Formats: sequence, structure tokens, C-alpha cells
Amino acid sequence: MNIDRIILLSVWILTIGLMFLIPRVKRRLAVVAFLIKQLITLILGLTVVEFGLIIYPVRLFSKVNRASFTFEYFVYPAVCSLFNVFFPNKRSKLFKLGYYAVFCTTLTIVELIIEKKTDLIIYIHWSWYWTWLSLFATFFMSRTFCVWFFKGEFKDTNTKKTCNDD
Repeated sequence: MNIDRIILLSVWILTIGLMFLIPRVKRRLAVVAFLIKQLITLILGLTVVEFGLIIYPVRLFSKVNRASFTFEYFVYPAVCSLFNVFFPNKRSKLFKLGYYAVFCTTLTIVELIIEKKTDLIIYIHWSWYWTWLSLFATFFMSRTFCVWFFKGEFKDTNTKKTCNDD
């Protein structure tokens, strides 16, 4: 097994472990965030690959799809679930913007390291700032959808509030 396959396996194990951090009362929010992010990345991820902006030489299901199944359909939606579950609803707008920035910057740095050191991703006509901007936009879209979807739900107690507890 080469290093790229070991990294893929490690990422799957780490992501599954992170999913256990989601509190029971917020699992519905996590599932909705996960599914909406999969829809968004299905469209955007395939578009980026089909236009030849990014190549994923080593990937799961290589005969079915040229996009990275691991990142586009599992890791990124799982991170989006965590992003939405732990979103700082009662904080200032500046703090919320910083929350977005931390998630986008962390994922971008990890992707850059993977792009430089492995064959899991190769930028053709792509750059780190496109990754950062697309992450920000898709996090915003998923957050907006979750707030709309769960509007008015769980207003009785502080512990059961999901998305929109402002």
C-alpha cells in the first residue's frame, strides 16, 4: 500500500472519529448539513474536475468518477456538519466571520500540503485562493440552508437549539 492510500485510509478513520463529537441533540442538524454539502459538492466538485482545473490521480472509485470521493462526498460534508453543529450563534458578526475564516483556512492549508506532498490532488488551473473562496461560499450556502430548514425549531430549551438560536 503506497503512502497516498495510507493517507486516504487515515483520513476516513479520522473523519469517522470526528463524527462522534456531534451531540445527540444536534444529529439531525449534522445530517442535514452533511447532505446539503454533498449536493453542493456534487455540482461544484464535478464541474471543477470536468473543466480540468483539478486532477485527482489517486482516488476511490476511479472508474466511476474523476472527482475525489473521499474529500467531496465524505470528508468535506462531515467537516461541514461539525461547522454547523458548533456554529457560534450568539457571538458577534466579527466572531462568526472569524469562525468561517478558521475553517476555510485550515482546510485550504491541509489541501495545499496534500497537493504539494502527494498525488491525491494536482492543481492544473487552480490556486489556493479558489479553494478558500469556494470553501467560504459553500460553508455559507450550507449554513444558510440549515438556518432556513430548522427555522423556529427547538425554541423551548437552550440545550436543544440547533441552527437558529439567535
